[in-house]
Amino acid sequence: MDVHSTKTYEIRTYGCQMNVHDSERLSGLLEEAGYVRAPEGSDGDADVVVFNTCAVRENADNRLYGNLGRLAPKKAGRPGMQIAVGGCLAQKDRDTIVKKAPWVDVVFGTHNIGKLPVLLERARMQEEAQVEIAESLEAFPSTLPTRRESAYAAWVSISVGCNNTCTFCIVPALRGKEKDRRPGDILAEVEALVAEGVSEITLLGQNVNAYGSDIGDREAFSKLLRACGTIEGLERVRFTSPHPRDFTDDVIAAMADTPNVMPQLHMPLQSGSDTVLKAMRRSYRQERYLGIIEKVRAAIPHAAITTDIIVGFPGETEEDFEQTLHVVREARFTQAFTFQYSKRPGTPAATMENQIPKEVVQARYERLVALQEEISWEENKKQVGRTLELMVAEGEGRKDGATHRLSGRAPDNRLVHFTKPDEEVRPGDVVTVEVTYAAPHHLLAEGPVLDVRRTRAGDAWAKRNAAEAAKPAGVMLGLPKIGVPAPLSAATAGACGCD
Repeated sequence: MDVHSTKTYEIRTYGCQMNVHDSERLSGLLEEAGYVRAPEGSDGDADVVVFNTCAVRENADNRLYGNLGRLAPKKAGRPGMQIAVGGCLAQKDRDTIVKKAPWVDVVFGTHNIGKLPVLLERARMQEEAQVEIAESLEAFPSTLPTRRESAYAAWVSISVGCNNTCTFCIVPALRGKEKDRRPGDILAEVEALVAEGVSEITLLGQNVNAYGSDIGDREAFSKLLRACGTIEGLERVRFTSPHPRDFTDDVIAAMADTPNVMPQLHMPLQSGSDTVLKAMRRSYRQERYLGIIEKVRAAIPHAAITTDIIVGFPGETEEDFEQTLHVVREARFTQAFTFQYSKRPGTPAATMENQIPKEVVQARYERLVALQEEISWEENKKQVGRTLELMVAEGEGRKDGATHRLSGRAPDNRLVHFTKPDEEVRPGDVVTVEVTYAAPHHLLAEGPVLDVRRTRAGDAWAKRNAAEAAKPAGVMLGLPKIGVPAPLSAATAGACGCD
């Protein structure tokens, strides 16, 4: 294809890690079909604009239609431009998107992302919108072509769907029942990624530690973690997001025994009140949850534990909220993704009685944020004086240019900004530093770097950047913020609130 006739694409991703993973596949599919990525910040100035949507928040549809409305005049002035809408909101609102936004060309669901290039071409040829929503998974996302955002870190999907029935969550209705990949297929993908230079992988599932229920092996997840420990060149293994119900002792043992499984755990709490947990249909109670935290800390003393918490679930009393604060004090989370309860249309919680007034929810939310901020800072201060190995990242330190620092992730996933050494350090390389200062959401290492280890992952990053620089303008890469905790005041977080 002639460079000058190459069509460009832009993908806008909303929601959880699963959507981020799907968007990498959508990019791969489009590039295999001959498209190239539009320049950074093109803001709709592309031949194809794809919205990969999330249905978790109450105003998700308003956000989508507002963005679609802003694109309508651009499309009118750009002959041949196409707009596609996929993801959870497309799965839910399949019949209304084209009615509300008739300038949309393609609507596809969570189960058939592999069809996007075909649907775009069909819409172009037939000059009419194509709406195709599959009711069951056609292919695991990881089996499709991919354009990974990072040269050194990658998502690996081990399951899709969820068998839980949490009353606040619509995701199982849109992603379907849990379906597991075969362990051999997962490990083959991990080995292939490592051969390309990837040194960190994140195992991904809507309920990741329920892996095995579909293939009849209750210890399949711990076996998978241990198997990842045998892959030469794989330095860091993470996973998200687990569910307390399925978090078993064999998983804790596998985490403790497998050196490349990182001392980090994201364990959604949602509420500390047994009454609210029951109303949420969360199949654990406060005692069970704190028992898991205690076991993890006994086996992995330096583990950093993060969580999700919903404030203001229907019927939540002041006593219920105090129970959440109690668990936060006991668990001493490194970070928390905190949410104000938001109605999800189509969920049982949306029609429950005793919806909490907005001002009450806001006041409780602010109290929770203040408490967690205090604990996060106290826990981070314990890191001062420690010597840590950091995997160098790109784009995670917004002030790095002004402060002459670089940024990286510790094994427990804490973000550390460190003094830039004289020698070249690339994303994916590993540096050793001593922590000198702690803030609630990051650490500083202000002294000289103690050691620099150039890695195959750094080589892969350099090779990719050189290759991208040789391509036509507009296809430069950005790197993802894998595992980056959102600010505590954020209204959304990567875990989708469905774990």
